[in-house]
Amino acid sequence: MPSDTPTTPLHTVSGDLLVIAPRTGAPVRRASTNPYRRLLATPGARAFTTGNLIARLPMGMFSVSAVIMIAGTRGSYALAGAVTATGLAATAVVAPWTARLVDRYGQARIAVPATAIATLGSLALLLCVHYDAPAWTLFAAYAATATTPNTGGMSRARWAHLHRGDPAALHTANSFEQAADELCFMLGPALAALLCAALFPEAGTLIGTILLMTGALVFAAQRATEPPVAPRTRAGSPLRTRGMPALLATFLATGAVFGAMEVVTIAHAGGAILALQAGGSCVAGLLYGSLRPATDIRRRLLWCLAGMTTLMSLPLLAASASDSLLTLAGSLLLAGAATAPTMVTGMTLVQRLTHEGQLNEGMTLSVTALLGGIAAGSAAGGWMAEHTGAVTGYVVPVCAAGLALAVAAAGIRRT
Repeated sequence: MPSDTPTTPLHTVSGDLLVIAPRTGAPVRRASTNPYRRLLATPGARAFTTGNLIARLPMGMFSVSAVIMIAGTRGSYALAGAVTATGLAATAVVAPWTARLVDRYGQARIAVPATAIATLGSLALLLCVHYDAPAWTLFAAYAATATTPNTGGMSRARWAHLHRGDPAALHTANSFEQAADELCFMLGPALAALLCAALFPEAGTLIGTILLMTGALVFAAQRATEPPVAPRTRAGSPLRTRGMPALLATFLATGAVFGAMEVVTIAHAGGAILALQAGGSCVAGLLYGSLRPATDIRRRLLWCLAGMTTLMSLPLLAASASDSLLTLAGSLLLAGAATAPTMVTGMTLVQRLTHEGQLNEGMTLSVTALLGGIAAGSAAGGWMAEHTGAVTGYVVPVCAAGLALAVAAAGIRRT
């Protein structure tokens, strides 16, 4: 059989004797040039990544499942929207506190009970809808899901712990995590709609709840890669860190880009085409992770935001110039290519600005800002689409991207 081990005899001299000995030893293996293969070769990485992905997939399922479940049984999209908006608002309030507890007491000790409470909230919502409970119970049950821990943030904290002092590996890890986000939010809504349509209205919520709890248990069980609990620090909230308020404002405006683009596109062409934007972002995130990390992360963020502002104008131009869905699809694919690099660079800057013992809190604040921006962008995009037309509604994400660039240029660059 062919072998990578050399078989040519080794000739040497001992005194006046010629010694011929076979070569032995393991074959020399070349290190992989694929940065993601090297990343996942980190001991324990594949195990916690598996749990992380299982727990993250439901994040793209729950809101769609809730809307389909409530609207299908109660006949009111207004009620369904109000319930999901309440859950979003509750998450914005509770999530930073949950993250602070994770930083203080450890991921496993907090993530599992916090996920269990959120799971009970989802199951309570399912039962309230199924048994036609009063409307106020739906709000109360869905608000309880706000304790869901930020699994993506905890995963990024693990990478930061495992690869501290290695900017290239951390850059690849952040790109991988952003691509995972995009993949989950691309597949989650489709899976939720399929389950609700093929099985029963509550199926999306039920399956999502099972996946969430299972993933949290698998993730928390990987104790070898869990960051150690940092000694209690007198450092104040990450909000007080110089440059952080401007960065969070940038995330807020970036969230408005996502929320507005989603609502306006649904109004103009339906929701299925949105998968192209998420797909473009996913691919761009993976390609971005193979590049060298920036030496000046703030300048790189400004370039990413400028690119996002430019590319977000493409759907507006496509919708204004033609009724072709193919043209719009291509513009959405290109527009999505700017979002992942922006998010990866922004999250890397969050990690650099945040104290090591407050990483989960810092990243959760960023996600909270994004969620707030998504809510505001959805409202603004919906109003524009209803009152001025869906094509004009594409102005909102362009303006939101420009605002994000202006805020970053005025605030972050000066830190």
